[in-house]
Amino acid sequence: MPFSLFLALKYLKPKRSVTSVITCVSVIGVLLGVAVVVIVRAVMTGFGDLWQEKILDFKPHVTLQSRGPGPVIRGEDALADRIAAIPGVFAVSPEIDTPVMLQWRGRVSTPVILGVDPDRMGDVYKIGKPRAGAFDLEGDSIVLGIDLARSLGVWVGDDVTVYSPKTLASRDEIFLPLKWRVTGIFSSGQRDYDAHFAICSLPNARDLMGLEEGVFALHVKTDEPANAPVFDAVCSKIADAAPTCRVVTWRQADREIFNALAVEKNMTALLLLLVTVVALFCVMNTLLVLTVQKTSEVGLLKALGFSKAKIMGAFVVHGLVQVTTGVILGLAAAYAVLCNLQNIVDWLARFGVQVFPKAVYGLDAIPYRLVAEDVVWVVVIVYVFGLLASLIPAFLAASKNPVVALKG
Repeated sequence: MPFSLFLALKYLKPKRSVTSVITCVSVIGVLLGVAVVVIVRAVMTGFGDLWQEKILDFKPHVTLQSRGPGPVIRGEDALADRIAAIPGVFAVSPEIDTPVMLQWRGRVSTPVILGVDPDRMGDVYKIGKPRAGAFDLEGDSIVLGIDLARSLGVWVGDDVTVYSPKTLASRDEIFLPLKWRVTGIFSSGQRDYDAHFAICSLPNARDLMGLEEGVFALHVKTDEPANAPVFDAVCSKIADAAPTCRVVTWRQADREIFNALAVEKNMTALLLLLVTVVALFCVMNTLLVLTVQKTSEVGLLKALGFSKAKIMGAFVVHGLVQVTTGVILGLAAAYAVLCNLQNIVDWLARFGVQVFPKAVYGLDAIPYRLVAEDVVWVVVIVYVFGLLASLIPAFLAASKNPVVALKG
């Protein structure tokens, strides 16, 4: 066994002294710091993944909009068939999407209404089975998101009043409000969509907007939206097939959300990493106290001819053993917490502590995904700071004058 390792293990033997207490505190500090950073990174990664999944399920992967002077795309059926034939395209839906005002018994809401073809809708919107009623868009009917229905106080069978945005935009024409019956309630699992979207048939949307033909957009779903090279190649083919339309991808439409998530994830982890840095200062304090306690022993070792490097190595190994113990226990604690995360949240909810309210985050449960790269960079940073925290006391110990140290 190398002498430095032997000496470090000797110093690590538990004794009833201040040094042993500080050592335990240091290890616990590193444990908590590593565990917190790993948990937060995993939750933030899962949060972004789930948000992306919800966006890709509900919203189009590619949106085609008119390049002309007006917003209307004509010949939408032929264009949809042409785009649907492109390899990698899963479904195409001509649509009219516009903000409207809904009213029921004095309550008002302003969602975005989607005028869709019922035969194409099922392939484009993956929102599961309706929570109530059915996706019946025949006649004067409308399907609402569950949070939108709750805000209005309506349910299946109620008649809501729909006001066209043309009422405010046009001075030459009068658009009378329409009465549509709620035939279904859907839930996508994300509050932004459940509270701000309603669905109607394409003919009803045209009547609402005063159109005789055409649509505002074509919504396209692809087979691999998360595979950047494949997705970009499909988008290029779509642009070639629709030269009169502007192509907007899901990354462009929602880039603010994902940029904000990335910044929040990195900044949160950076701030929490300071907890670990503080714990590593405890490691340094432990070694400083140890150098004072072992002054005479260090002087004796130097007098016997042990090199400065071996003495420094003993103190560095002592510090890295503390760091290693804290890292291993921290990773184990993080894994245990993540495996029981929802149970912990439910348990806290019994005491009135709402850790993850849907009204704030818009998701039903806390998501998480542990990424190996995140764990590696946390461990590397902890070891780098741990090494620096160990080197300073080790250098001070190895620099002691043996004569003065023996007298001490």
